[in-house]
Amino acid sequence: MDTNSVHPVKTYGIGELLDLARERAVPVLRAVPGSALGGPTPCSEYDVKALVNHLFQVVVQFQRLAVKENSDFGAETPDLVGADPAWRERFADEAQRLVSLWSAPGAEEGTTGAMDMPARLVGSMALLDLTVHVWDLARATGQEYPGADGAVVAELEGAVATLEPTARKMGVFGEPVAVAEDAEPFERLLARTGRDPHWTP
Repeated sequence: MDTNSVHPVKTYGIGELLDLARERAVPVLRAVPGSALGGPTPCSEYDVKALVNHLFQVVVQFQRLAVKENSDFGAETPDLVGADPAWRERFADEAQRLVSLWSAPGAEEGTTGAMDMPARLVGSMALLDLTVHVWDLARATGQEYPGADGAVVAELEGAVATLEPTARKMGVFGEPVAVAEDAEPFERLLARTGRDPHWTP
């Protein structure tokens, strides 16, 4: 018997996956203490404040890519944390807007961005940041990351495989980190992006 005909595998839209990541991201960002903003993160080029600002910029600019506009990351990352005392709630609002725009009909069809990349792959790039960078912030601030949803990890495994050669050449990903044979899929994903899944400050 074909079990798939009885229990078909669900295909998730990028908007649905982003929503799963958002549900985990917002509580982590809300729990970042002001006293931790100058602390290190698993991304050696970012302290906590800089990483929050980077993640906010990603969330905002990938809204533009969802509607087939060009993103504008600019030379400098805007300082949301320094400019808006209510930055935690503003991040939550912008993350919800990101989900809504990528959930709209046609958002993941065709291409988008200056490089005319497949829209679904571009959406997966936002998903990667909203998952991995939130793990970074959780580790950096002593929080327990609740774990990535299995469907999110599955999507990101494919996206990382596609992006990996260029991302590593550009320094976006570090060199892969060795993990145990019985490592969880999310730990393996972190390691492929150059992160030590057991990193501590």
